[in-house]
Amino acid sequence: MDLTENCILNHDEINHKVKRIAYQIYETNVEEQEVILAGIESNGYLFAEKLRAALVEICDINPVLCKVSIDKRNPTNPITTSLTKEAYTNKSLVLVDDVLNSGTTLIYGVKHFLDVPLKQFKTAVLVNRNHKKYPVKADFKGISLSTSIHEHISVIFTGKKTKVILE
Repeated sequence: MDLTENCILNHDEINHKVKRIAYQIYETNVEEQEVILAGIESNGYLFAEKLRAALVEICDINPVLCKVSIDKRNPTNPITTSLTKEAYTNKSLVLVDDVLNSGTTLIYGVKHFLDVPLKQFKTAVLVNRNHKKYPVKADFKGISLSTSIHEHISVIFTGKKTKVILE
C-alpha cells in the first residue's frame, strides 16, 4: 500500500496560524507581565519557540520557554521540565504541543503542572485531530482536522520547509 502525502499547511500558513495563536494568548493574558510557554519535547517545544517569537513581536508580555519532557510511550513515567516548580508557581501557563491526537500526552502534561497553583492554565496545539480518549481540549488551535485513525499527521519545523502533512 502506497502512502500518499498531502500538504495540509505550508510554511506561510503555519506562520499565519502561529501569529493568530500568539494574539489569542496575548488577549487571554493581557493583564500579565509574564506567561510560561511549556512546550512538549520535541515538536511542541519548537512550536512554543515560534509562539514566543511571535509574542515578542506583538506585545510587552515576557514569554518564558519551558521544555517539558514526557515519555510518550509510557506517559506515567516521571515528567521533567527545564524550569523549577517555583518558576511557574502562580503564573499563567500555556502547555504547547504540535498535534493533539488521543490527548494522552497533553493530559499527562496537564496532570504534571497541577502539582502547583497556577494563575491560569491553557493548552495550545497546531493541529487538533479530534481522536481524543481523554477529556482534554486545545484552548488555542491552528487547525482542526477530521482524519481517520489510520492516517498520520507529521509536523516538520525546518526553515522554509516547515509544513504539516497528512500521510
